[in-house]
Amino acid sequence: MASKKKMGYKCRIAVVLFLLLASIAALVAVAVIQYTWSMKEYSLQYGIVIDSGSSRSNVYLYEWPGEKQNETGVVSEKMNCRVSGVPISEMKVDQQKDAEAWKGFKACMDEVSKAIPVEKHKNTPLFLGATAGMRLLHEKDEQKSNEVLTSLKEYLSSLPFMFQNASIITGQEEGLYGWITVNYLMGNFLERDIWNSLVRPEGAKTVGSMDLGGASTQIAFSVQEAHSGPDYLHVKLYGYPYNVYTHSFLCYGKNEADKRVLDKVIQGSSDPAYIINPCYPEGFNITMKASSIYDTECTKKPQNYNPDQEFFMVGVANSDGCESIVKSIFDFKTCSSSQCSFDGVEQPPVTGDFMAYAGFFYTARALLMNGSTDLDQFNTSVRAFCHTHWTVLKQQRAWISERYLRTYCYATHYILTLLADGYKFDEETWKNIYFEKEVKQTSIGWSLGYMLSQSNMIPSEVKYINPMTDPVYAGLIFLFSALIIVTVVIVFIFFVRNCC
Repeated sequence: MASKKKMGYKCRIAVVLFLLLASIAALVAVAVIQYTWSMKEYSLQYGIVIDSGSSRSNVYLYEWPGEKQNETGVVSEKMNCRVSGVPISEMKVDQQKDAEAWKGFKACMDEVSKAIPVEKHKNTPLFLGATAGMRLLHEKDEQKSNEVLTSLKEYLSSLPFMFQNASIITGQEEGLYGWITVNYLMGNFLERDIWNSLVRPEGAKTVGSMDLGGASTQIAFSVQEAHSGPDYLHVKLYGYPYNVYTHSFLCYGKNEADKRVLDKVIQGSSDPAYIINPCYPEGFNITMKASSIYDTECTKKPQNYNPDQEFFMVGVANSDGCESIVKSIFDFKTCSSSQCSFDGVEQPPVTGDFMAYAGFFYTARALLMNGSTDLDQFNTSVRAFCHTHWTVLKQQRAWISERYLRTYCYATHYILTLLADGYKFDEETWKNIYFEKEVKQTSIGWSLGYMLSQSNMIPSEVKYINPMTDPVYAGLIFLFSALIIVTVVIVFIFFVRNCC
């Protein structure tokens, strides 16, 4: 009989202990499930960057989920709106043109406003970056450039967005942000995690960047050696450090270099009423005012300068003559370093692949070339283009405005000289240049790289989605906690009775 009582007592103890362990296991399981199975729902965030260049302004709208990868937001282009009217560097001159420009800004900002949820407006950062056109205006007339920026700041501050700043960015920044854009779009920035740190401690291979604007041109590429100096910037993206060489050449943009070439043509002629221009196609002629060539800080005004003086230019289609004039605007002799590009600027040897965009792309497209090319093939195409009659060119390149088409003999020689003689691309390394306009349907330029960098400063908006609602989770926690307490009390009573 005593043995049966003892067995019954042990059974009750076993049941209670099982209940205790089960309750503890259930409590842990509920907590683990709620924590590990929960999902983070990141709210979309937006950023607006206005790229105000020497020829026009473009408004870019970017979006990214609040989640960041190694402190860098995953940004994509949502909208690109071209502002009609004159560039901001030409404002404060003609009231009618200013009115058209402000109308263009308003139209683009209205489109952007519609693309962003209203509740996101006040938290959407807005930046304006002015590039080489405003850098030139600042050199020429600092007061006017300040007035233009002040007017823009007043207008942008009145919008329902989180206006940050309107400023003139440096050429070095423009080059660096372009390099970031190219490599981001190509997927070259790895996330630094335990595996990548072991397999690729130095990060992934990057691509060089070359931008050709209206007033300046930029080159940027990563170097492995521990170089230092004003043209080397150290940046950190996705957890990896990079040493980037970047230099911007003011007055070497396509439009400003064109004016400098035209000045050389004029200076080499004795008769302004009949000027032979070897860079214009045969069958083309034009009358130009002096103000259209010399109204810039990049081109030195001749003696007895008269802005209303007219020059009559006649195209003769002389590729060699055009090449000679184009090369004359560069200085390839001055160099105080082991290697220079031109104008005495130190530059390490170019290595790896390069993306050439903006003016580079449009000029290569005029030669009917996209992507990668061969140096000899490019050279041959330049000569063929320059010796094509104007009427034939218009038929073959009907999609190109005549305003730009007439400039492409000069422009093709210009980028050939800049890349081969300036940056020192040869027969082998030229094959590594890719002329592109977009990557993954996103425009290549400095603005995306700028937004990528700025996104680090914007906090993420996170909403947690749990597998159990708060009341259910709290109820289960309370239930299993109560069971644990009850079973512990029962076990304690059993042991007390047994001991007594």
